[in-house]
Amino acid sequence: MTTEPTHLHVLISGGFSSAYEQLLPEFKRTTAIDVTTGSGASQGSGPQTIAAQLARGVAADVVILSREGLTELMAAKRIAPGTDIDLAQVPLGVAVRAGTPKPDVSTVEAFKQLMLEAKVIAMPASTSGIWLETELFPRLGLADKVAMKLAPRGSDATRMVAAGEVDLAVMPVSEILHASGVAFAGSIAPEIQFVQVFAAAMVAGGQEAARRLIEFLASPRASDAIRNSGMEPLGSAMDSEQA
Repeated sequence: MTTEPTHLHVLISGGFSSAYEQLLPEFKRTTAIDVTTGSGASQGSGPQTIAAQLARGVAADVVILSREGLTELMAAKRIAPGTDIDLAQVPLGVAVRAGTPKPDVSTVEAFKQLMLEAKVIAMPASTSGIWLETELFPRLGLADKVAMKLAPRGSDATRMVAAGEVDLAVMPVSEILHASGVAFAGSIAPEIQFVQVFAAAMVAGGQEAARRLIEFLASPRASDAIRNSGMEPLGSAMDSEQA
């Protein structure tokens, strides 16, 4: 009697996608587990958030998204208890169109002035964009002075920048570094920084093999790809602390 090969379904948000795309081929090669990957926003409204997709029955064994979004899924009983683990963290940075001068974003005043001078700013309509719109911009007195365009996904924000539809985007660094048509101007000042944590978990009712993918992404083998994408690995650090 032959056993059907395992096939996992993953839903992932943009922040961890670059590292995941680098790592997935090795996981598939070393485990003989096939994986189908879909994408969605960590938080927000609309039909393409990960929560909305799960609610309407989109197949998923593993989700990878911001810790804030995962916390919401856990509260909604969408996640298998005890399977969540933090994978990486990433700061917010500024993306500008490739070939244009890179502005200074290293101080609070420089960042504030840049926001005031920009005609239109793009940001993801997810965890980072929600924080910028509801927390940082009001704190800096920019709430009514900045024209914002919320993009469904981080990749939409970088496309707007590359196409010249907006002046710049503020978003996780990991969604800037490998995007085409844009350049990384730098991370915003530590005093106003929002470091996002991206985590993985097994969806309630998901296949047990999902644990193998989560363990792989949290292992030391994933660290180089995570750093290459502009993030700092957390999973392997946790393993080291527990060892």
